[in-house]
Amino acid sequence: MLKIHQLFLRTYITIFFAILVSLSIITYFWSKNIYINQIEKNLLQNIDTLSIVFKNKEALNNINQIVHDLHEKLNLRITIINETGVVIADSDKELSLIKNHLNRKEIIEAKNNHVGKDHRKSETIDKELLYIAKKIVINDAIYYIRMADYITNITDDFMSLTLEIFLFITFFLGVAFLATYFISIRIKKETDDILHFLTLLTHKKPSFNLDSKYTYEFNKITKLLNKVAIKLSKREKQKAKQNAKLKLANRQKDEIISAISHEFKNPIAIISGYSETILNDEQMPQAMKTKFLKKIYSNSNKMSHIIDKLRLTLKLEEGKQELLLAPCSIKKVIETCISDLKDKYKNREMLIQGIDVTLKVDETLISMAISNLIENALKYSEDEIIVNISDNSICVIDKGIGIEEKELEKINQKFYRISNNGWNNSLGLGLFIVQSVLTLHNFTLEIHSEFKKGSQFCIKY
Repeated sequence: MLKIHQLFLRTYITIFFAILVSLSIITYFWSKNIYINQIEKNLLQNIDTLSIVFKNKEALNNINQIVHDLHEKLNLRITIINETGVVIADSDKELSLIKNHLNRKEIIEAKNNHVGKDHRKSETIDKELLYIAKKIVINDAIYYIRMADYITNITDDFMSLTLEIFLFITFFLGVAFLATYFISIRIKKETDDILHFLTLLTHKKPSFNLDSKYTYEFNKITKLLNKVAIKLSKREKQKAKQNAKLKLANRQKDEIISAISHEFKNPIAIISGYSETILNDEQMPQAMKTKFLKKIYSNSNKMSHIIDKLRLTLKLEEGKQELLLAPCSIKKVIETCISDLKDKYKNREMLIQGIDVTLKVDETLISMAISNLIENALKYSEDEIIVNISDNSICVIDKGIGIEEKELEKINQKFYRISNNGWNNSLGLGLFIVQSVLTLHNFTLEIHSEFKKGSQFCIKY
């Protein structure tokens, strides 16, 4: 398969030689026709001039001398023929040797049409001649003045002219060929650049912007290709980001499955162990059996709480959780949350500061949100936890490990767990639930934290 410049060059060479040959043939016959017509006109002009000379009676008496002198100057064969076809003067042959010319074609035409012409080989001088004859009247007598030019002279002159025309045409066609050749080289360069760019584009590695100012079309093509490259580059970056997100999501999914497994593993193991002990020991004291049953009950409640938390997360995410709004004392809600957490964190101190405010909220959901914030503070700190109530906020303050700045933007995401907190037994749902509950109430959550100094989670209403 040919390249575009090769096809262009081959086509042009074919057209070049076709035009050259065609023009040469056409020019040859066209110029030959023009040239012969011009010769005929010149012969007629010479005949007319000679006929004027013969109007003088004295010239007729000296006709042979005039014909020979004119032949010397014009290098033409000149013949004077009377009405009966007898040659009375000839520039090239003795009169006695010349036959009657009345039956010659040019004489017959001149007799009938005033002017006649023919092209043939002369029997008298054995040469190819172009004959022009004209009928004239001198002293009431009809004569035919015939002049002829030698074909060899005509051909030689014409071939010289044809050669000049051919060289002239060849020169201009050659210039056009060179111009076209250099254009084809430039087109080859432009197409090679575009092909190279497209090759890089297929491998998604275009390292430069394509630019062409050679023609409007090439400029338009390069601009469009640059736009395509930019779009593909953006798409590749988006794919890379999506792949990174998918990898992160897969990693988080694995961590979530691991966390859920771990969350369920302990209570299941406890329930299974205590149940097996009770079943295998029929003589077990009632007090011990009651203690074991309480452990089973407690861990089943824990599993139920985990399931409820997952279900609540789905409802909040899908917007299916309904609000049961009623005026509530926020201080009492916080006291209840602290009281419930005391059972789990017996040796930790949780203080309530500030004033009591009454808000119209869903008590169950807001209790869950506040409880989550307090429990997070308990998990990530060892000092006391302060819950401060003001006219426009509830702030849970701790002096724990704090949160790094890069983690703050992601901390509210579902299933997101801080990677370096040293505690990996969380589902990562706490702050997501808090944020969702507060959004339902048109509240906001503000987080202020300094790494290794502590955090402050504030519910703004």
